[in-house]
Amino acid sequence: MSNGPLPKKVDPRKLAERNAEISGSAKVADFTRFASFLCSDSGSIDVALAFSIDQQHLRTVTGTATGQVFMTCQRCLEPVAVDVKAEANLAVVLNEEQAKNLPGYYDPLLVEDEDVEFLSLIEDELILSLPSVPYHDDCTIQTSFGDTETIQNQQDKPNPFSVLARLKDTADKS
Repeated sequence: MSNGPLPKKVDPRKLAERNAEISGSAKVADFTRFASFLCSDSGSIDVALAFSIDQQHLRTVTGTATGQVFMTCQRCLEPVAVDVKAEANLAVVLNEEQAKNLPGYYDPLLVEDEDVEFLSLIEDELILSLPSVPYHDDCTIQTSFGDTETIQNQQDKPNPFSVLARLKDTADKS
């Protein structure tokens, strides 16, 4: 098990043969594509990956990446802290044909050369873990009239269609 600075490149096939585990922290700024979705590239992501060979003799990479990042709130346009957790469940493949034949619970990790960028193993999963519309639970925004208004969560508002649901329920019982 390696716990310290994360390597730049790894050979997932060799690491799987040795049942290796690698964990450590990486700067958010090191994930260039992931950082482009954020309003700040400060902070770090904790990464823990295990390389192994499963019962079907597939070389696999499993693990997690967790951290807290800052995105722009889509209500007030201020930074909002977002907890991210990405889980990887990858199988090493050498070509597209092998990728098509993988069991559905694995995502393919196409390895054309011996070494792959270590952080790219988890970066796509981090991107997918981001909310599509980040926002604070309660925002105070400035209106065009200079007043401030608090926006509450949608859960606090009554559902305008609840009357229709009651009507449907009474119609179903008749």
